[in-house]
Amino acid sequence: MTAQTEIRTTPAWFSNAMARCRNLEFVVGITLTLLLVGLVLLAPVFFPDGGESINLMARLAAPFAEPGHPLGTDALGRDILARIATGGKVSFVVGVYSSLGAVVLGTILGLYAGYYRGVLDTIVMRFADIQLAFPFILFAMTVIAIYGPSLERIIIVMIVTQWVQYARIVRGSVLALRERTFILAAKSYGQSSAKIIFSHILPNAMGPLIILLTLNIANNILLESSLTFLGLGVDPQTPSWGGMLAEGRNYVQTAWWITLFPGLAIMLTVLGLNLLGDWLRDQLGKSVQ
Repeated sequence: MTAQTEIRTTPAWFSNAMARCRNLEFVVGITLTLLLVGLVLLAPVFFPDGGESINLMARLAAPFAEPGHPLGTDALGRDILARIATGGKVSFVVGVYSSLGAVVLGTILGLYAGYYRGVLDTIVMRFADIQLAFPFILFAMTVIAIYGPSLERIIIVMIVTQWVQYARIVRGSVLALRERTFILAAKSYGQSSAKIIFSHILPNAMGPLIILLTLNIANNILLESSLTFLGLGVDPQTPSWGGMLAEGRNYVQTAWWITLFPGLAIMLTVLGLNLLGDWLRDQLGKSVQ
């Protein structure tokens, strides 16, 4: 009696469907992201008043009920579309700058901790463990309570609390790469540690960092909106999506558009960035294979 080996192949229709889904992820993700980024960048051109013009005669106007206010107005008669376009700048600035700051700090610490090991590795990783155990909202509340709300402080809080995940990913990649043949060859040629770290190890560890960076930008936009909604974010006088949600919560039953459209802006932005992150993950995974 001989054992027969069954060879299972993925059906062609399934592979084609998965390829179309990946392409659809990219198309939808890049379209949503570019539309919202374009709206924010062009806000000073289309809405030079920054959505601050008050018109009490048109207060709480429903969408398309008043000329020039396609998404309606708020309790002070300010245009919702203008405020969404202007307030999006805060969300994107926080999301991008906090993520870039965290990736730079975490990457540098992870590279040196993984390459040199020893005391430096122990200190960085134990500090990372403490950081992971400390609740983000408690740290944010403490900083804001002491120094007051501002855009810069929110960015710093996110950098301080998020560098850990980048450091751990980079350290793991360095530990897997530091004994590889091409690293040993570079050492034998007398290359400096800095050159080996930044010219040979870092490029090979960039894939997971790019994916995490994309997803973290979306996550930080949500965090900023949540903190601002709770009164722990940017100055209430500064237009932001979270601030608009906070202002409109008292009018949910009578003027639903005040909260609906900022909420949609947040949802579509996060959706677009997450789809891009998933697409990048698939593409980088395919290239590794």
